[in-house]
Amino acid sequence: MARRSIDQCRFLVTGASSGIGRSLVVRLYQQGARVLALARRADRLAELGRQLEHGSEVLLAPASQCSGASAPPAAQCTDDAPPAAEPPAPAEGRSSRLVLLAGDVTDPLVRSEALAAMQRRFGGLDVLVNNAGIGAMGLFEQADAARLRRIMEVNFFAAAEMIRAALPLLKMSPHGMIVNVGSILGHRGVPHNSEYSASKFALHGFSESLRAELSRDGIDVLVVAPGTTETEFFDQVIERTSAPRWPEHKPVSADYVAKQTIAAIERGRAEIVPYFWGKLLVLLNRVSPRLVDRIMRRYV
Repeated sequence: MARRSIDQCRFLVTGASSGIGRSLVVRLYQQGARVLALARRADRLAELGRQLEHGSEVLLAPASQCSGASAPPAAQCTDDAPPAAEPPAPAEGRSSRLVLLAGDVTDPLVRSEALAAMQRRFGGLDVLVNNAGIGAMGLFEQADAARLRRIMEVNFFAAAEMIRAALPLLKMSPHGMIVNVGSILGHRGVPHNSEYSASKFALHGFSESLRAELSRDGIDVLVVAPGTTETEFFDQVIERTSAPRWPEHKPVSADYVAKQTIAAIERGRAEIVPYFWGKLLVLLNRVSPRLVDRIMRRYV
């Protein structure tokens, strides 16, 4: 996998309003990258703009019936979109390296607008970071089908379809790369997180397949598999029907994960697990999965 410089590299980051996504945008911008930050929460994006460029305007992406919890299955949605509105030009005397776009990544029109904005503002795309994700807490039998489908839609299908739409731009880049933010739960499923684990296993396997398929096009694929991280993730789960008592381990900061991710991008790594206990779980599950099975049963 190729090494690359962050300076002037063109990034599209989803799930950019908080946590790992926000930290990535901040660090990338500080290192000279050109970044489009995509997230649902316009107010959070506005805060990010004030922090980095003292008031970058938040663009509102067009929306369709294919977004939100009541959206139809992905197979019924297309990426056909009307011509996107031209983003406002940077202020005179200033060349903006930041574009803020508010929209739901599960919506094909939003994905199309994000890629069109990358083309208009930056002339292309070098690195796509699929970071948007949601979760739920509870036993599988306590949930209805909508919970599983919503988590898969955001965590897997939206990422896969964003990649599909972005491939023409990535193939034109001399150093194209896809970064999929997964989880250690994409290596080992745990109770009370069955749907989330399934979505991250899907993303991990998909990434491994793409790494081989896209190698002939010079596009690298990096999987980031963080463990417990200081983010709003657990405060914003879409449903909580149980409260598992997991062993307490000190979480790492979102900024630490972002720092390790950027280093992996620069070095052309294939996968990183930026969390000690996560690395230990992955190793133990590889060496003795039956032992890990016994451990996991304690927390049901």
